[in-house]
Amino acid sequence: MNRAEREAAVRRIMERTPPPVPAELHPEVVRRGGRLVRRRRTARRLGWLLLSAAIVAFVIWATVVQPWVEPPSQTTPPLTNW
Repeated sequence: MNRAEREAAVRRIMERTPPPVPAELHPEVVRRGGRLVRRRRTARRLGWLLLSAAIVAFVIWATVVQPWVEPPSQTTPPLTNW
């Protein structure tokens, strides 16, 4: 099948009319779709909340501990009475 034949086949498939949807199915689909959207929105908000809390906790930890500062050396004693 060359490109022109594939395009023609796809056009024939797309031009077909879809089968009618039963009337009693529509409200159920709308209800499930709404529930799915709410769940996704809640999950996304919860994810952002957890990410924000993790960032705040990391910033607080980093300011308290200051991991970028070298600890004082304890291998040599301080020089006194020299």
